[in-house]
Amino acid sequence: MDFRCISADSHIVEPPNCYVDFIEPKYRDVAPRVVRHADGYDTYWVRDLTRTTTVGLLASAGLKDFEKQDFIAKATFDQLPAGGWDPTARVEAQERDSLDAEIIYASLGMVLCSHPDYAYMDACFQAYNRWLQTFCGAAPGRLFGLAQTAVTSVDAAIGDFERAKAMGFVGMMMPGNPQQGDYDQPEYDALWQCAVDLDLPICFHILTARGGEIAAALDNRRGHPLTAFLKIMRTVQDMIGLFVLGGVFERHPKLRMICAEGDAGWLPHFSYRIDHAVSFHNPGGNIEGFSKMPSQYIRDNIWVTFQDDWSAFKVKDLLNVDHLLWANDYPHSDSTWPWSQEILAKHTLDLTLQESRKILRDNVRAVFRLPLP
Repeated sequence: MDFRCISADSHIVEPPNCYVDFIEPKYRDVAPRVVRHADGYDTYWVRDLTRTTTVGLLASAGLKDFEKQDFIAKATFDQLPAGGWDPTARVEAQERDSLDAEIIYASLGMVLCSHPDYAYMDACFQAYNRWLQTFCGAAPGRLFGLAQTAVTSVDAAIGDFERAKAMGFVGMMMPGNPQQGDYDQPEYDALWQCAVDLDLPICFHILTARGGEIAAALDNRRGHPLTAFLKIMRTVQDMIGLFVLGGVFERHPKLRMICAEGDAGWLPHFSYRIDHAVSFHNPGGNIEGFSKMPSQYIRDNIWVTFQDDWSAFKVKDLLNVDHLLWANDYPHSDSTWPWSQEILAKHTLDLTLQESRKILRDNVRAVFRLPLP
């Protein structure tokens, strides 16, 4: 390839001071933090949550087999790779994986998206945004951050979008569930118009909607624990259905929505099924007021990210190839780092050079308006 990749979905690992040092004073004593358990491993503590995540799960990229499982279960924060929170080390990690840049999502922030106290969630997200600005600001042109919003109300979320734009962020990481109503309802139209006016994509990551977080998926699974892994991707499918069938993209045709880490190989069948549903169950073969079939809104308004989903490349002709976004998911346990180039060499064999460049670089640059050549 005559170009270097850009990851559309990478993460930080929130350091111990992320929330404690940056949160408003009244929440400082209950701010999320790293705690050491009696048996020696570290996890995150968050007020009102009985389970969060071990630190090793968020930073086990580059490990394999039993080594990874042992690290996930027993790691302490000081054992994690510094690329998770140190921008200098992060650029070094990018070089090892032949990346030019990354879109940065939260890690513990995904868990916080389902917190029952929206005021607490909001305070945590404001603190995270302040910390993330310093992280990305240390490597401009390499680290492009997504702010977080708790969506406590439409007006509050609009304020969050405006601050995010002023702080230099390139998009907004959204919780799967707002505090009031739901995203397809007309009162949210002002927020979607704000996103369009500010030129900020809205981003829904797996594990950020109620019922789709790790704890809920494990509690409500059937059979082997890994069935929970299969369950978590369904939340992004629900978001697609909510926005498309709710007419959000009909009302806001320039709104850009990214569904992160849910893979893409399933999308052609999902698009067929959504068209099938409306054509078989609505007079006239579509939802009243729609100017397109639902699958066309998916092609026009939704982008999807994936790591090692080889099936996405195989069905590219059934998708909008301009809306496929490759990612390495560094430094999480699902990351392809530092073997991304070896994996891509196999998975992109049937792609033209132009298609490879779109999926691995140009599409993410375009959808997030990155100031890169």
